[in-house]
Amino acid sequence: MNIKDIRKILIIGAGTMGHQIGFLCATHGCDVAVYDIDPEILKKAEERTKALSERFISKGRLSPEAAAQTLARISFTDDPEAAGRNADLVSESVPEDPALKGRIFAQFNGICPERTIFTTNTSSLVPSMFADATGRPERFLAFHFHDVALNNVVDVMPHPGTSPEAAETVRAFAEKIGQLPIVLKKEQPGYVFNTMLMTLLDAALNLATKEVASVEDIDRAWMGIMHTASGPFGIMDSVGLDTVWKITAYWAEKRNDPRAKKNAEFIKTYLDKGRLGKKSGQGFYAYPDPAFAAREFLAGKGSA
Repeated sequence: MNIKDIRKILIIGAGTMGHQIGFLCATHGCDVAVYDIDPEILKKAEERTKALSERFISKGRLSPEAAAQTLARISFTDDPEAAGRNADLVSESVPEDPALKGRIFAQFNGICPERTIFTTNTSSLVPSMFADATGRPERFLAFHFHDVALNNVVDVMPHPGTSPEAAETVRAFAEKIGQLPIVLKKEQPGYVFNTMLMTLLDAALNLATKEVASVEDIDRAWMGIMHTASGPFGIMDSVGLDTVWKITAYWAEKRNDPRAKKNAEFIKTYLDKGRLGKKSGQGFYAYPDPAFAAREFLAGKGSA
C-alpha cells in the first residue's frame, strides 16, 4: 500500500490513547472511525476528543475552523462492520492482554479489506505474541504513541514476520501526521522510552513497597533533582494506575518475580478504592490540583 492510499483510519478502543490517536490522524486530513464495544466509553471518548480540540485551539496548534473540520472527520461507533469495512490502517488500543488483542484482530481480519495494515499501540507487549492471531502477520506491527498533546514521538516496531513494505508504510505515515518515528531494529517490550520509564517506575514502586520513603518524598527526590513537573508516582497517575497495574502484574507473573508481584499488589490497593489516577480524579494524588503541582511541594523549610 502506498502512503497516499492511507485515508481511512480505524481506532479500536476508545480509551485514553485511542481517542488521542484518532484525533491526531483527523487533524491531518484522515477520516477516522473510533470503535468500542461500550457505548458509555464511546460517549466519554467523544467528550474528551472535543476537550482535546479545545486544548489544541488554546495552544495555537489548530484554528477554530480547522478544529471543527477535524471533529467532523471523526465518527464513534460500536458497530464493527461499519467501523472496519473501509479501513486502510488500524490502530488498536485495548487492554494489555495478548489473548484479547489476538481475538479482536481476528474479528477485524474478517471485516477489513485485505490491503489494511494492522497496528497495535501496546505499551509493554511485543507484536509477535499475537501476530499469527491477526490473520495477516506480514501486515501487522506495533505503532506506539505517547500523549499527542505533549509529544510527537512514536515507536514503529515490526516483528520478525512483518513485511518491509508494511513497516516502511507505517514509518512514512508517522511522518505524514507530524510525528517523529523511532524505528526499532528488533522487538523490545516497552520500546525505547517506555523501557527507560518502566525502570524508573519500578524503582519508585520498590522504594514505596519497602517503605524506604513516602510516595510524596520519592516524587520530591526525583522532581527536585531532575527539575521535572512530576515524579514517578505523578507519572503513573497520568498513565492510569489500571494500565500500570496490568503491565506490572503481567510481567510479574510471566517472570515469576516476587518483588514485581509485591509492586502489583501495592498498585491494586488503589484500584480497589476506585483510584485510577488522573482520569478518575484520584490516584496517588487528588486532581485537578495535585499536591506535586503546588509550589510548596518542593519548598524547603527556609523558603520564602
